[in-house]
Amino acid sequence: MQIHRDIGNLPEFKNAVITIGTFDGVHLGHHQVIESLKLEAEKAGGESVIITFHPHPRKVVSSVITGVRLINTLPERIELLEKTGIDHLVIVPFTDFFANQTAEEYIRDFLVEKFRPHTIIIGYDHRFGKERSGDYKLMEEMAPVYNYQLKEISEHILNAIKVSSTNIRNAILHSNVDEANNLLGYTFFFEGEVIHGDKIGRELGYPTANLKNTDEEKIIMGDGIYAVYANVEGNSYKGMMSIGFRPTVNGKTRVTEVNLFDFSKEIYGKIIRIYVKKYLRSEVKFNGLEELKEQLHKDKEESLKWL
Repeated sequence: MQIHRDIGNLPEFKNAVITIGTFDGVHLGHHQVIESLKLEAEKAGGESVIITFHPHPRKVVSSVITGVRLINTLPERIELLEKTGIDHLVIVPFTDFFANQTAEEYIRDFLVEKFRPHTIIIGYDHRFGKERSGDYKLMEEMAPVYNYQLKEISEHILNAIKVSSTNIRNAILHSNVDEANNLLGYTFFFEGEVIHGDKIGRELGYPTANLKNTDEEKIIMGDGIYAVYANVEGNSYKGMMSIGFRPTVNGKTRVTEVNLFDFSKEIYGKIIRIYVKKYLRSEVKFNGLEELKEQLHKDKEESLKWL
C-alpha cells in the first residue's frame, strides 16, 4: 500500500477506483466496502484508492470538538488499512479551506483533477462541500460530465457500519471487551507512554507500568480490571490492567496501569502497546492493602486462564 499525504503531488493513478471515508475502527463492516473496492478495481484493471481525512472533519466543521473520541489513531488506521491489500491510501489534510469548497469544486477540483477516477464508490448519504451541500444525486449528475462511473454502497451495509461503529464505542466505554473485539474483527489495542507512578504496586509485589495515552482523541476503556497482552520493544508479555481511580488507596485521578507477568525491566519513557483481551471485574474498594494484594493474586490467576 502506498501512502500519500501531499494532495498537490499525487501520482497518476491507473483507472482509479476510489472510496471516501474516515474508516474509524477499520472494522468488519468497513471490510465489506473495502472488498467491493478491490473487486471493482480488479474489474477495471485499475488501482484501489481509499481517501481519508486528518484531522477528523468534525474537529474542523463542528463548534463542539470535545466529543471526538476515535477507535483508532491515524497511525493505527494506516496500519490496519495496510493489511487489507488496497493499493493506495490518500490522507487529505482537512482544513477550513478544504471544508469551504463548494460541492461542484469538490467534484471538479479535488476528485476529478487529483484522481481521474474510473469509478467512485460512495453511500447514498454521502455529503460533501461547503455546508455539506453536495450529495449522491449531484455526483450522479456530474458522472457523464467528468466520465466516471458511480457505484452506491447499499443502505444496509452503511447502516451496519454506523451501528457497528456506535456499538464498538459503547462497548469500549462500558468495558464490554468481547462485543468490541467481535465487531472489530481484531483485538482492541492502544498505546501509552510509561510514566512514573506512586510505586504502590511495587510494594505489593505487583509492580505496574503507569500509562499516559499517546493520543488524546483515542477512546479509553471503561473502568475495571482486564487481562491483556503487552507489546514491549517487540516482545509480547501477558499481564493485567487496571483503569480507574484506585479507591483502596484513595486515588483522586483516573489512572491506567499494567502489571506485566515475568517482567522486570525499567521502561520509563517507552511507548508500549496494550491488547485488551478480557474484562475481569469492576473496580472495588478493599479494606486495606493486604486484602487488595490477595485480590491481585486472584486477578493474575484469572488473567492467565484467558491469555
